[in-house]
Amino acid sequence: MKELTIYHNPRCSKSRATLALIEALGISPNVVLYLEEPLSADAISVLLRQLGMTAQDLVRRGEEAYKTLGLHRDSSDAEILAAMVKEPKLIERPIVVCGDRAVLGRPPENVTQLLDG
Repeated sequence: MKELTIYHNPRCSKSRATLALIEALGISPNVVLYLEEPLSADAISVLLRQLGMTAQDLVRRGEEAYKTLGLHRDSSDAEILAAMVKEPKLIERPIVVCGDRAVLGRPPENVTQLLDG
């Protein structure tokens, strides 16, 4: 069985649905509560590489912190990465990792891409 890690926010319906889908497949993932255990810039950078995304792609623009930190569409990836470290709720969720690959669980069914490969 493949080992999965989910970067999870229990208050998020998509995150809960993704975790439920993984568990329904008989997999007990490593659950990282990233709001309680904030990620370092290096850890987020690794996730971005695994996802094949930029920080701009992964930031939640609708969060109040996006505005209060002065972020905007022209903010650099370095600025956004620093903001994600400071305010982890800015990180889109959930992120599911298997080996050196990762997917965003939006929709939750995206996780099956990790199991097929």
